[in-house]
Amino acid sequence: MKTLAVLALLGLSVSTLAVPALAEPLPGIRGVNHIGITVPDLAEAEAFFTDVLACQKATAFGPFGDNTGTFMQDVLDVDSRAVIEQITLMRCGFGSNIELFHYTAPDQKNVTPRNSDIGGHHIAFYVDDIDAAAAYLRDKGLKVNMGPIPVSEGPAAGQSILYFSAPWGLQLEAISFPQGMAYEKDGGPVLWSNTAPEK
Repeated sequence: MKTLAVLALLGLSVSTLAVPALAEPLPGIRGVNHIGITVPDLAEAEAFFTDVLACQKATAFGPFGDNTGTFMQDVLDVDSRAVIEQITLMRCGFGSNIELFHYTAPDQKNVTPRNSDIGGHHIAFYVDDIDAAAAYLRDKGLKVNMGPIPVSEGPAAGQSILYFSAPWGLQLEAISFPQGMAYEKDGGPVLWSNTAPEK
């Protein structure tokens, strides 16, 4: 009761504190345009995304750097002597584009985080037939984790997943949910889907 009295004196209500104010969205936002990835060998990465995942190389450009100033640090928050040797933009079916970077930098680290590490990440590709995708990836000699794993309970029921890795360690996922996922029946927002982009 003392807390309520203090709030009343301050002119606040319990409901004001219970519901956080919603921030205004980024003006004009449409969605994810691309995912940028720094790779150790650009030719290898281009070949992998093209030959294994059927992405198409749209364009490439570079290099970018600043030999005397702080442009790279100011714009990209990297070492001021870092150089983007080349950028390659890939179109990957009905989904986000992939931007491949080849950097050189005096302080460059070569550490690939796992999904459990802060900054860990993966890119998921929707497939129509996850069993066929698993056989294909294994035939390519890639590192493929256990699976496919069908999810039969909870809000994600209906999907099947399979994690695999690019030759340089980038974590990827094949995912499929041809009949949708259980949470969609709740009537809330529905995740964007490669198979039904208009939803």
